[in-house]
Amino acid sequence: MKITCKKHNVDFEALDGCPQCVAERMGRVRPEQREMEEGLNSEGLTLVVSEEKEATDYERMAEESTFLNEPETAIALRPGEDMEVHDYFEEARKLLEYAEARVIKTIDDAKLATDDLSIISRLKKAMEAKRKEALSPHEAQVKAIRDTYNYLMTPVLEAERITKEKQMAFLREQERIRREQEEINRKRMEAAQAEMKLKGELSEDVNLVEVVEAPVKVMSDFGSSGLVDHWKVEVVDMSLLPDEYKIPDMVMLNSIAKKYHDAKKIAGVRFYNEPYLATRSKQ
Repeated sequence: MKITCKKHNVDFEALDGCPQCVAERMGRVRPEQREMEEGLNSEGLTLVVSEEKEATDYERMAEESTFLNEPETAIALRPGEDMEVHDYFEEARKLLEYAEARVIKTIDDAKLATDDLSIISRLKKAMEAKRKEALSPHEAQVKAIRDTYNYLMTPVLEAERITKEKQMAFLREQERIRREQEEINRKRMEAAQAEMKLKGELSEDVNLVEVVEAPVKVMSDFGSSGLVDHWKVEVVDMSLLPDEYKIPDMVMLNSIAKKYHDAKKIAGVRFYNEPYLATRSKQ
């Protein structure tokens, strides 16, 4: 991908950097830093190291960075990798070296850091594009397999759903009948007790109906099925719900923050600004 250097008005590959800018910056670094600058394929990278730490910073950086210590053979043949992606990775390693050693204390330092962020942004987009390119055929295959089995499993899942609904309807009906029989017997017993209290005797025997126990579990040759308790909740009066059980609508509140900033007041809510660093690359 070619871009134009606004300073020198020349076209160059984004990952190579403007050759004139690179040459100028190479002339500004100390000889011991020049080795790290060699081969850097991006524009605007800088390395600012304090005098007393100059001799040890790069050794520490190499010791602490897993990227820098990773053997070359460990990344040579990874799934989905090609030579272009490997070049991107090597470029990223160089960017990481400069990022770890960078010190920003002046506006010029900040400008150079902005240059690096622009290069990093382009590199990220290039690597993401390659990732999507590598995954695309596999994602299509996974989707095709998922769609196929969704279709093939439709009858068995539907059979399960229908049979369960009918079985549950039967068991619930048996439970309803049992409760109804118990209620009939309760009312007849109450009537008999009232008659005994009033007359001292019963005019006829109490005719209680037989209560048929509703099946808790249905056993068969192949297995068993039955209703299992599954407790759920329904809020019937929000005003009576304790505060600790009320969850704020963060989606709505974040939407208000983006639209009204801190102009709209809501009791118990503080809207605040937390800027993030945005990078826009010049084409």
